[in-house]
Amino acid sequence: MSTFPSLTSGAAFRRASPSRTLSSALGGASLLVLSAALPAFAEASEGVVALDEINVSGEARRLAPGPNLTVSTGAGSRLDLTPLETPASVDVVSGDVVRDRGQSSIAEAVTQNAAGFSFIGTPGNGFGAYSSRGFTGVNSVTTLYDGVRLYPGNGTVTFPFDTWTVDRIEVLRGPASVLYGEGAIGGAINIIPKKPLTDERRNEARAVVGTDGQVGLAAGSAGPINEKFAYSFDVAASRGDGWMDRGDYKNLAFSGALNWRPTDELSVTLSHDGGHNQPSRYFGTPLKGAGNVEKDWIGENYNVRDGVIRFNDNITQLKAEWTPNETVTLRATAYSVVSNRFWRNAESYRWSASASPLFPDGQINRSDYIAIKQEQEQIGARADATVRSELFGMANEATIGFDVNRFRFSRLNNGGYGDPAVNPPLPPKGFDPGEYGSTSSYGREYRATTTQYSLSFDDRLKLTDQLSLVAGLRYDHPEIDYRNLRTGLKANPTLDSISWRVGAVYEPVKNLAFYAQYSEAADPVNSLLSLTPAQSDFKLSKGRQVEAGVKQSLWDDRFEWTLSAFYIEKKDLLAPRPGALAGTPAEQIGKQSSRGVEASVGVELGHGWRVDANGTILDARYDEFFGAGGLSYKGNTPNAVPEKLANVWATWRFAENWKAQAGLQYVGRTYTSASNDYKRPAYALVNAGLQWKPTGYATLDARVKNLTDKTYAYAGGDYQWYFGAPRTAELALHLKF
Repeated sequence: MSTFPSLTSGAAFRRASPSRTLSSALGGASLLVLSAALPAFAEASEGVVALDEINVSGEARRLAPGPNLTVSTGAGSRLDLTPLETPASVDVVSGDVVRDRGQSSIAEAVTQNAAGFSFIGTPGNGFGAYSSRGFTGVNSVTTLYDGVRLYPGNGTVTFPFDTWTVDRIEVLRGPASVLYGEGAIGGAINIIPKKPLTDERRNEARAVVGTDGQVGLAAGSAGPINEKFAYSFDVAASRGDGWMDRGDYKNLAFSGALNWRPTDELSVTLSHDGGHNQPSRYFGTPLKGAGNVEKDWIGENYNVRDGVIRFNDNITQLKAEWTPNETVTLRATAYSVVSNRFWRNAESYRWSASASPLFPDGQINRSDYIAIKQEQEQIGARADATVRSELFGMANEATIGFDVNRFRFSRLNNGGYGDPAVNPPLPPKGFDPGEYGSTSSYGREYRATTTQYSLSFDDRLKLTDQLSLVAGLRYDHPEIDYRNLRTGLKANPTLDSISWRVGAVYEPVKNLAFYAQYSEAADPVNSLLSLTPAQSDFKLSKGRQVEAGVKQSLWDDRFEWTLSAFYIEKKDLLAPRPGALAGTPAEQIGKQSSRGVEASVGVELGHGWRVDANGTILDARYDEFFGAGGLSYKGNTPNAVPEKLANVWATWRFAENWKAQAGLQYVGRTYTSASNDYKRPAYALVNAGLQWKPTGYATLDARVKNLTDKTYAYAGGDYQWYFGAPRTAELALHLKF
């Protein structure tokens, strides 16, 4: 049975900035074709272990917590191949498994399940930044929502953030420019929302209470309306006091879809998804000297009392898929993405050893008093045609398509304010945080309009029953019209790029695949939506990757494992030229690379046990890079890149209706700047949970995150770090009816 795309519908959130433009779209055709269900139960010598269930488009199908190698996915190609058929590293993460493990944020779901990803999200990048395979940030690791690429405005991606609406998360590790265009040399994350159901109904609700004032409510429903229409709708809201001083937060996420199937060959879906997010107004903690952590400072909030962080996002899509016969599938999607963001904070803090009667332990100097508004709108469409045929007697499947987008991005701010007479230095503890203090109006700083189109081609040729060739080609043509409304400076760069990939998959026996691939990609020196006149003459940074590996699914998919090795090189990085005077503009003369090994395994052990694990070992380095004064950083590790990562999850169904589980996440040490003078220590987080199902429709979960109460920092520079939450606990009741 074909699957049905999703849609969402939602309401405004109290105190959130309303969207200035209604998200709307027209178009026709596209749909993820999902196949291959994993077995319902894995039987062992003395027990039966149930796999977590996901319902998609009316079909009861199941995804295991592990790699899911035999499930069709759009992450690795446009041909809906399974990970076993794809010459790349692909993870499929079940939304049900994510919620079962208590992973309430997209960041937790990605970094605690997919191999090789670490989180470096901060308020400035919208909590949407990751590190993967030695490359960091929203310009190198792309986020998509239901196949729509979320272009970063001014280095910011703010949606999605909640996992309640998620059906599954598809992750591609390594360069993804051949699929999604420039800006994906480290990888791509595609979050797919829940879909309408045609043959059954889904009704569920969740209530959560926890430490630090945490309260959450969620509900969802899906099912057929009649023979031609089906729907889905999900909404989740949460709020809490936060673990730091003045750390209160609240958010609302919603997702809805209406599917119309007038004939067996045609499916049309209208969807709307969105979120209103007001996270904790926390910009990190200053260090007592470079690299020196004072633990009793960590719970302090050095932001101003009236600080604000607020993100509003809405995505509307109209999709259609037409399959007139077995050899042709036509898909098209039209979409509108609207984001409105607002910050008003003192964002930077640095400790000074200057002592006085008022500051016997030194003082905290605050800077970067800035208020910013971002207004971003993306209207676009994509369409493709897939043809299945024979070429010289060999089975061939090809997809040709195009994308077209128009972006409008505007930034307003009243930055530059920081009068020490109004906001003086603070003692490290026991301080009055003060007010923002500026009454100046918001001035529109710049406006950028980007028009982009692309052409793409994907092909798989089965040379034999065991050997396939998979290739892809993409041409991107973005034209940018940047205007600084304060200085009058303008820029109109055009940044064409060609990305391509060729790979082979050899399957000597069923469900054992060896693969190799070569790919080329491109990254911008800054977000395309916010390239300044000074950056308009720069070309895209170029990247290339060589990867080889093996994947296998055994025992009716109860045991899956993968192993891959890769080398990635990126050149044309911005760096000062050796011997250049201070203040001289950087040039595209830098180069960095990474080489590494990744492995993952998911296995049903019997006696009620299941173990899922993955690990990454990297060697990431600057091959040619310079700092201030022409100092060479050759051989240094790029900042924010951990070179060792691992995840382990163990689940034990020790009695009827009872389950215990525990997870370990390890993130290796990370340098805080390109000079490698200081580093954040490695950390290991332990999460645990106990689940009881008193009835067939109710589940009660008790969970503890950061069980060992580890103090750890996940992001930050040489003098200011972002710390993660200490030990927290929650109790969740999930009902299905």
